[in-house]
Formats: sequence, structure tokens, C-alpha cells
Amino acid sequence: MSRLSHVDSDNRPTMVDVSDKRISEREACAQSIVSLPAEVLAQVNGDEISSKKGPVFATAIIAGVMAAKKTHELIPFCHPLGLDSCKVSIKIQDSSAVIECRCKVTHKTGVEMEALTGASVAALTVYDMLKALSHDIVIRETRLLSKSGGKREFTHRD
Repeated sequence: MSRLSHVDSDNRPTMVDVSDKRISEREACAQSIVSLPAEVLAQVNGDEISSKKGPVFATAIIAGVMAAKKTHELIPFCHPLGLDSCKVSIKIQDSSAVIECRCKVTHKTGVEMEALTGASVAALTVYDMLKALSHDIVIRETRLLSKSGGKREFTHRD
């Protein structure tokens, strides 16, 4: 029977012990999709939307990177990681902002939670900066797209 990794033998929550794991280069990519209503899409100018608060996507990219770096402060059992790289990109596709966060680290544990946190906070920032234009913005989906370098590789299949 498989056990949850963050529960000890007495069924209490615990941080995973990574002391015996090998150091390797690990990478993860996560995506969040934000549906934008017509009144918001009308404000798109090139690759950016400007609001009264400033450049929406540029701000969301910064917020996503900051969040990925602070994941261990937000998620109780995440190990603190010094990220080697964190890149957030945002593109308009159909009527949505598609956000991707790709994180890399050389460490004993992976960066899935950092990538997911970065994509999620970038999506929340898009919402926050555009809510004056519409409250019909929907954060539809956040998912892990891929991870590599650890015990198990993963690639999301549509």
C-alpha cells in the first residue's frame, strides 16, 4: 500500500527527509489559464494590457517569480530552495491569458510546487490588476505540465 509522503508512521504531518536523495538538476513547468472577457481583451495592446495599476503582464511576471522563490514560506512542508532559474511567460491565446512558469534547481528535491505557485500567483495578479475592468475574469486551470530530474519524470498529456 502506498503512503502519503508528508505523513509519518503515526499518521502525523511531517516534512519529507531528503538527506539520502542525490543532488541533480531538476526542472518543472506549470501553467495557469485566465479567461478574459471581451471588455478586457479590448484593452490588449500588442503583448500587454495596461490598467490604472500599470502594465499587467509585466507585473504578473514579477509577482510569479517572487512567489516561486517564496514557496517554502507559503506551503508548510516545502523545502527552501535557491532556484537556479525561474521564468514566467504570458501570452494571449484565444480569449485567455496563458501563463507558464518554468523553474530549475540543482538540489535533492524538485521544483513542482515552485512552478505551480509561480503560475498561480501570476494568475492572481492578472485578476487583481484587471478587476476594475471586469469581475467576469476566471482563473480556469492551474496544472503541472512537466517535471524532470527526480525519481519520476512527468509530462502532462492532453
